[in-house]
Amino acid sequence: MVKFFVLPIVTDDLESLLNFVSINFFYGWKFKKNRCWSCKSLDVISWGKQNGKRRFKCKNCDIYFTSENKSISLKNKEIWFKKWIVGKQTYEQISVESGYSVSTLQRYFNVMLSKAPKLSYSQNKEVYLLIDGTYFSNEICLVVYRDSVFKQTQLYRITDGEHYEELKEDLENILNLGIKIGGITCDGDKSLLKAIRKVCPKVPVQRCLVHIQRMCKIWLSAYPKSAAGFELREIVCKIHFIDNEVKKQYWIKEFLDWSEKHHEFLNEKSYSQKTRRYWHTHKMVRRCFSVIRKALPNMFMFLQNPKIPKTTNGIESFFGHLKGNLNIHRGLTKSRRKKFIQWYLFYKTKVVKGFLSHRAVPIICKKGWQSHPLNYCLQR
Repeated sequence: MVKFFVLPIVTDDLESLLNFVSINFFYGWKFKKNRCWSCKSLDVISWGKQNGKRRFKCKNCDIYFTSENKSISLKNKEIWFKKWIVGKQTYEQISVESGYSVSTLQRYFNVMLSKAPKLSYSQNKEVYLLIDGTYFSNEICLVVYRDSVFKQTQLYRITDGEHYEELKEDLENILNLGIKIGGITCDGDKSLLKAIRKVCPKVPVQRCLVHIQRMCKIWLSAYPKSAAGFELREIVCKIHFIDNEVKKQYWIKEFLDWSEKHHEFLNEKSYSQKTRRYWHTHKMVRRCFSVIRKALPNMFMFLQNPKIPKTTNGIESFFGHLKGNLNIHRGLTKSRRKKFIQWYLFYKTKVVKGFLSHRAVPIICKKGWQSHPLNYCLQR
């Protein structure tokens, strides 16, 4: 016998009554979408009952399953959680697509955010690292060590800044596992360069050419007032055209000829009678010259080994997508923002078949950084 429940609805409008019934009964039952656990398809139809449980059939892969299976339900929710992390979807969009209520999704996502994922990756015999750090609000700094060839995150650290001791510890952890570093591309941070010289001085270091070119253009401005600044800007604009040894030698010769020609201009100083202090008159031009001169030994390592990337654009674009996804979910607490970053790195790490798979485990930071324990290193 079918039982009907009568709700105390007081209304004289037939249209509003039908809308109420359709929203509270028909919509919640009819549009509740079940997902196939095998092929992840939503093209699922009802297929009777089995042992008192409702049975479903997937029209895509022709398998049968029941909706009461808790493991399948959790897998379905994890699919929506992944879309929330990397798919740029809000609670409302996922609720309409999945059939779960917003409160149900929030409860499940909060459980997922309360635990940190284990980062799996494929270890290669030789890696060419892109190392860079980016900053978020709430004093969160993410330092990523990413393999430029297979697009895998080898190691990451969530802390409050790019500190020498932490960077040195991370490089030591990578080398202690027997991983050979074929080359490192970075933006020239002083702490990172110092850590590289201390831990792996024989590893070739490539300075990011885009960082050098961009900063020099900012300091020189679009229309330099001095002739020396105008000529230096033209030289800087030619950096990204260098793709062989001949062009490299011509460019270096042009830069050295410019420095000899404007030697007095670069060393010109001004004096203040009040403070009795000296300073270089053309500070911006001299700053560009100093940056290029110091980076010159590490600017063209990519010509000797094509596997070494000449820029950090690969990791910069990765950071851009991460921040774009995180900004959609504004209002997360500091701890949950860290967990969100960890889950994003977990889902964005590609595992290449044919290599050994490893997981990252947490270790405690040294020298008073226990307040930032989210340091992950490799483990066999």
